[in-house]
Amino acid sequence: MKVDPDDLITQTDAARIRGVSHQAIAHLIKEGRFQTIKIAGKTFLLRTEVENYKPGVGGRPKKEPSNTTNKPQKRVPGVNGSKPRVRRKR
Repeated sequence: MKVDPDDLITQTDAARIRGVSHQAIAHLIKEGRFQTIKIAGKTFLLRTEVENYKPGVGGRPKKEPSNTTNKPQKRVPGVNGSKPRVRRKR
């Protein structure tokens, strides 16, 4: 695979381009989202890959709306036939 040396960037440069932290780029590399090239112990990424990267939808999935008709009624003292709460002195 031939790579143009001008197309290689460091992880720090990739973080600046994407507007994220260096650790975020390292995490994406670990997940295999970016192809890397190691030269003299330094890790480089392809500028075109970083610029064209489209992140997926992140976060926790939304919960299904639950059926609220089966919820028990909240007990409020003095309402709904319950006894009012009496505070005891200490």
